[in-house]
Amino acid sequence: MFFEDLKYKCKEIPQTILGYGPFMAELYYGHRSRLYLDDLYNDPQNMAEVIIESYEQGVRAINLVNDDHILKAYDLAADAGCEMKVIATIGKSDVDYLNPNYEVAKEVDWDEDIELFSTYDCPLMLVDEFITDAYDWRLTSKILNRINDTGSLSGLVTAFPSRTTDLLADNIDMNLFDFYMIPLNSLSYMMDINAFNAAQRQEFVDRLLALDKKVIATRALAAGVLKPKEAFTFFKNVDYVDAIAIGVAKVEEAREDFELLKEY
Repeated sequence: MFFEDLKYKCKEIPQTILGYGPFMAELYYGHRSRLYLDDLYNDPQNMAEVIIESYEQGVRAINLVNDDHILKAYDLAADAGCEMKVIATIGKSDVDYLNPNYEVAKEVDWDEDIELFSTYDCPLMLVDEFITDAYDWRLTSKILNRINDTGSLSGLVTAFPSRTTDLLADNIDMNLFDFYMIPLNSLSYMMDINAFNAAQRQEFVDRLLALDKKVIATRALAAGVLKPKEAFTFFKNVDYVDAIAIGVAKVEEAREDFELLKEY
């Protein structure tokens, strides 16, 4: 499961993507954020070793943002022979994830990000969630058009898969993008759905399928709340997800998690 390439519009997108969450020491990891800051973000060599192990486990794509520490780590891994497709997130800012200021997020130099990642093997660029979820549709459309001009495929990231999904069709040209990255896990953790029971799940899936976009699941492990086996069992029974982004914080985690994922 998730260890083949998705072929779409003359592009090949690996279905398993190494996420950047632990590398960026995102605050939604709670007390572990401080550990990730010291052990990963401030030590690109450690990040590179996690990337290398992920590559050795068959992962052929990485989600990158325009950040010097992470790009240095990726360069180190690439120098060691890791040839990965880059799934770029465009417009990533240092806005506090737990208390986001969407107006500040919209001021990020997203055009610089697009120019940067156009120099990588980058088949897909995604608009960052803090821009998407600001619901400034004119700005979002402008970024998508700029991405499409580069020849890369484009997509949106959202932190609110229920609310944002309901708004898209009435507010944006749906032909502008092909991919949709959403938080998705069996607990509905970090999703704007209070209880992911069977009825709610089917209603959500129906709305998601109506978009007719390629779906990338993120936060599949619910920021570490779920054990990998629990998380992957859920996805084994999900047929509407086309790719999955998984963040790992240690070489051992990369080995164990991606070896286990191959079994599903």
